[in-house]
Amino acid sequence: MGTHVIKMPDIGEGIAEVELSQWHVKVGDLVVEDQVLADVMTDKAMVDIPSPVHGKVIALGGQPGEVMAVGSVLISIEVEGAGNMKESAAPAAVKETPVAPKVEAVVESKPSPAAPRPVAVCQGPMVAREADERPLASPAVRKHALDLGIQLRLVRGSGPAGRVLHEDLESYLAQGQSNASAPVAAAYAQRDDEEQIQVIGMRRKIAQRMQDATQRAAHFSYVEEIDVTAIEELRAHLNEKHGASRGKLTLLPFLVRALVVALRDFPQMNARYDDEAQVITRLGAVHVGVATQSDVGLMVPVVRHAETRSLWDSATEISRLANAARNGKASRDELSGSTITLTSLGALGGIVSTPVLNLPEVAIVGVNKIVERPMVVKGQVVIRKMMNLSSSFDHRVVDGMDAALFIQAIRGLIEQPATLFVE
Repeated sequence: MGTHVIKMPDIGEGIAEVELSQWHVKVGDLVVEDQVLADVMTDKAMVDIPSPVHGKVIALGGQPGEVMAVGSVLISIEVEGAGNMKESAAPAAVKETPVAPKVEAVVESKPSPAAPRPVAVCQGPMVAREADERPLASPAVRKHALDLGIQLRLVRGSGPAGRVLHEDLESYLAQGQSNASAPVAAAYAQRDDEEQIQVIGMRRKIAQRMQDATQRAAHFSYVEEIDVTAIEELRAHLNEKHGASRGKLTLLPFLVRALVVALRDFPQMNARYDDEAQVITRLGAVHVGVATQSDVGLMVPVVRHAETRSLWDSATEISRLANAARNGKASRDELSGSTITLTSLGALGGIVSTPVLNLPEVAIVGVNKIVERPMVVKGQVVIRKMMNLSSSFDHRVVDGMDAALFIQAIRGLIEQPATLFVE
């Protein structure tokens, strides 16, 4: 028998050290070639480390959360025969999942005023939580649970840190609960347990980036109310006429188009600021980052060259990138290089939010939910669909008046949607 030592690989881009995020094996496990051994986190990406050999794990080189230098011993594997005594670097990257610094998700922005939501009768494996305890779950999972009539606090999460996933909702419904009174009893049971969760991997990177953004940039926010009645009517008309052949449009492609048009008069918003070199770079290309919540954390896939895209082209690209990010399939290039970010909490959007900048960008436009409200129009009280834009800017390079005028320009384009297409 021999020993095969695998070193922490050089992932490229001049990275000297990485964080060991998670082991997929333990000492004594038998592994095969190409089996994923561990996940490591760089400043930009989560990378899978596969095994180059068959064998038995005899030693692990670190613990989750530990920062390891490139070239240090990652794992030792016992192999058949004489063994390969040379230390070899594992091939990097089967999957890449870059880190994003926002806490908002891309979800369709308008809740449906439909019939009362159903209440789930068939209840699966249950976990007791306090009535005011908020389980970890993405906005998409929360909306799915709401549609199904499931109380998330009763669902056991199988994701990282107990996060509730879509599969957990399906399991909860499918498996059933023999004692119908058990959920009620458990909901009122006294609890004295505690849980400590180590902040490592993706969550630590998000925390570091968020802290860095708030410490380095001089954030200020501006909120503007927008009447979206006309653009919602246009969207409904286009979906009815072309939805079957071209796909359904959400509000996001219209907002991307409004950004593109407004940036022509406000190029200072489509910029990156290098505060160490004291250089502002304004870009002609509009690469729109669309903040997307996934089960492993928040990511910002990038719609590149939005200035060249039609509504349906933008819609297709937003959908493709969002699905790739949520499924962990997005590449590093697809999750980097944005020049301005669009973020939305969709149906959970509330009235106002204060988005955190995606450094080194200088502007982020936040979308709140659409609500119907009575408004005074030409002296008459009428019902209109209203929405707020809650946006943040880097006050080091963006003046308050320019920020207000920029958002007001977007408002004008949205309220008069024909102007989005007038050249």
